[in-house]
Amino acid sequence: MQSLRQPIVCLAGRRFFSSGSAYDLCVIGGGPGGYVAAIKASQLGLKTVCVEKRGRLGGTCLNVGCIPSKSLLHNSHLLHQTQHDLKSRGITVSDVAVDLDVMMKNKEKSVDQLTKGIEMLFKANKVTYVKGHGKLTDKNTVTVSLLDGGEEKIEAKNIILATGSDVVSLPGIELDEKTIVSSTGALALEKVPSKMTVIGGGVIGLELGSVWARLGAEVTVVEFMGTIGGLGIDGEVAKQFMTLLKKQGLNFKMKTKVTGVEKTASGLKVNTEAAEGGSNESLDADVVLVCVGRREYRDGLGAEELGIEMDGRKIKINDKYQTNIPNIYAIGDIVTGPMLAHKAEDEGCLVSEYLATSKEPHLDFDCVPSVIYTHPEIAWVGKTEEMLKAEGIDYKKGKFVFGANSRAKANAEEVGFVKVLSDKKTDKLLGVHIINAMAGELIGEACLAIEYGACSEDIARVCHAHPTLSEAVKGAAQMTAFGKAINSP
Repeated sequence: MQSLRQPIVCLAGRRFFSSGSAYDLCVIGGGPGGYVAAIKASQLGLKTVCVEKRGRLGGTCLNVGCIPSKSLLHNSHLLHQTQHDLKSRGITVSDVAVDLDVMMKNKEKSVDQLTKGIEMLFKANKVTYVKGHGKLTDKNTVTVSLLDGGEEKIEAKNIILATGSDVVSLPGIELDEKTIVSSTGALALEKVPSKMTVIGGGVIGLELGSVWARLGAEVTVVEFMGTIGGLGIDGEVAKQFMTLLKKQGLNFKMKTKVTGVEKTASGLKVNTEAAEGGSNESLDADVVLVCVGRREYRDGLGAEELGIEMDGRKIKINDKYQTNIPNIYAIGDIVTGPMLAHKAEDEGCLVSEYLATSKEPHLDFDCVPSVIYTHPEIAWVGKTEEMLKAEGIDYKKGKFVFGANSRAKANAEEVGFVKVLSDKKTDKLLGVHIINAMAGELIGEACLAIEYGACSEDIARVCHAHPTLSEAVKGAAQMTAFGKAINSP
């Protein structure tokens, strides 16, 4: 008998079938990894459905992470600049005040526009969007508990798991998202606290701590480790970074462990002790922000019941992002690698391309950049000096300060530097680290250079527009390649 399922497209020798509610691909999760995977797959001819439990696309990043935090970071910086910097630039402003309600509405406006934008992209690319919690019930079936009630079963030839991550707290510290808050609650405070304690001096803690410090809170960051910035930050960068944040009014308690948070009649009491043992101390706070990492979100996914193998807390995958069940793939925060939205986006594209064209996926984590969106920003890609020393790699180092950059001088934004690291023998670029107000934009050149195996001399010999901040990248590359830069002593 002739099969009732007819091929809808044929790419690179692969045949894809759809019939009724059957799909070539079901993506569970509509965050940066999931929605990008769904759009890419549909663009390549696969009949695609995306299941998202939140009811709004974009995941943590767009709804309660990257995007709303950047709105608050930008607008709070404008306030701080108005209060502390404009007068020296010849601009006199009086009666400057914070309207937190308007600031929060602007934040929500950007989130709303972007989430609706993804829905528009789904419609334009013919991606089916199902709102509800998706659970694996067999290797080709996703059962969705619909947000509007009821249940829907989705049959798919392939499935991509892209369920992301969620906030965590410390043992014994319960989040209420009012006074003891995660990043989610910190993005929605109804008033500026007088005192805020931030538990964790990583990326999220420093960004949101900066926001509330600029808005008027007295902020103290308690960090267990001896440096700020989290994993992967270069030691020299972290040291100057802390100095700059202290000048902005942030306080730090390093190598300090939080043992508990108590609610009192007057607010909160944060109990601490030295990480290596020592005296105890208590801090008073109106709000405590807990930023101690994130956990992989697999709640109710059904992955383990189906027999999907784990690698610790991560879903185990091969170099094609396949789980041990060959037609089920996993990407983003639930698999190995940095928990970054742009990493998940790239993985989503790569897996969809593999499903449609058989082009094998590959993502080099050394080419994935990291950015801390404080002011100034911190950005890096590749290896740190500490990593290279630990790996026994001989390297060259070039450093160019923005105080010697003409555009930085003209902008009166002279703090920070660019550091370029390359292999001592081959000059192959190994890492680039930047402190600057525009570091997140400048790091793209370094990502491209490392991805294509460039040497520091290649960057040093490329013509950069003048006057631009990017000339500092060229200057640092000149220092690495030649031992001297044109515009630095």
